Amino acid sequence: MLPRCSSSVISLEKYNLAEKLFADIRERLDHSGLIMHGGTIVDATIVRAPSSTKNKDKTRDPEMHQTKKGNQWYFGMKIHSGVDAGTGYVHTITATAANTHDIVETHRLTRDREVKGNDYE
Repeated sequence: MLPRCSSSVISLEKYNLAEKLFADIRERLDHSGLIMHGGTIVDATIVRAPSSTKNKDKTRDPEMHQTKKGNQWYFGMKIHSGVDAGTGYVHTITATAANTHDIVETHRLTRDREVKGNDYE
């Protein structure tokens, strides 16, 4: 059996009040400078490499390292990307050892004009 909707929920839907309420909140936040326009989405992907030493040199690649994600261990590197939040286009890519924390590369992935605009400098 489905629960019954209260009369206030029906009024919100009937008069489209929820949409109007959120539009008003969005406008107030935008006017106060609390809504981000543009910006960069930062992400990282682990690229696995063979951890075996069964090669000609009998060594592992010195630029590759291991890292743990969840309960799984990986050996390899990370590809970090900075993507424009408005267009979805990748504007910056860096590569590090897999054990490099994502936050270490963040300053390289954001554009100068974004960093200068914050209140923490």
